Amino acid sequence: MTDLVETVQPAQKTDFGKIAAAAGLAVVLWASSFVAIRSVGHALSPAPLALLRLAVAAVTLTVLVVAKGALRVRLSRKAFLLVAAYAVLWLAAYTVVLNAGERHVDAGTAALLVNLAPLMVAVAAGKFLGEGFSRSLVVGSLVALGGAALIATGATGSNDWAGVLLCILAAVLYAAGVMVQKITLRHVDGLTAIWLGCVVGTVVLLPWTPQLVGELQVAPAGAVLGSVYLGVFPTAIGFTAWAYALRRTDAGRLTMVTYAVPAVAVLLSWLLLAETPTAYGLVGGALCLAGVAISRRR
Repeated sequence: MTDLVETVQPAQKTDFGKIAAAAGLAVVLWASSFVAIRSVGHALSPAPLALLRLAVAAVTLTVLVVAKGALRVRLSRKAFLLVAAYAVLWLAAYTVVLNAGERHVDAGTAALLVNLAPLMVAVAAGKFLGEGFSRSLVVGSLVALGGAALIATGATGSNDWAGVLLCILAAVLYAAGVMVQKITLRHVDGLTAIWLGCVVGTVVLLPWTPQLVGELQVAPAGAVLGSVYLGVFPTAIGFTAWAYALRRTDAGRLTMVTYAVPAVAVLLSWLLLAETPTAYGLVGGALCLAGVAISRRR
């Protein structure tokens, strides 16, 4: 694991295998998180589940930081505030909202809707970072919005509608967190930002500790183990593996790999939970992914 977080020079040809393995590991772990949330969400409420996940991730990353010898961290006030902002938006609020959304929709549908976040980031960057709006961005936005509308059309019950809206809100929080993190990484290295972000996110969710303790007393062992899995693997190891790959290859090209997350999530959801999105969800999800892909064309 320490090999994933060491600082090295830009990738040589011999590093391609490690980069591909790290990116592939991150995609599989992130996809599995949608399935894990769906499987344990019946035993733990959204906020307590998020608290346990981030606490486990914070402990895991603390061990990694200590092993790397990077525990002595000096941050400016601006850098710490930026870390805190993306921790609240992305790691805390996004996780809670996604947990709530997956109480109403299947894991595959949730993954398809959340994957609208890259498109939202592109739109926000065009508006607030002066990157402009290309024709492909406009067309991709319309296609993706059509896909989201089709998914919503397939939500026949009020609970389904609530899940769709919550997952779209999760995508908004995800995109906002990424925008803040883009600025944060100008002042803090990736591992430190992830580690401190999990610590801040845990602190923010501490008011739900009594509820978490009460629910853990009656929760089945499988739900507790699933929560620990979410903290160690998709959060701590997944984000660290992604940071390893991101430091060694082009960011835009690497981001294309995340389009595989919904597909892997649908497959894992079918294999492990015997659930698949509706026909509306599958077609709408395909349109969402197509829209995101079109928006990234240059």
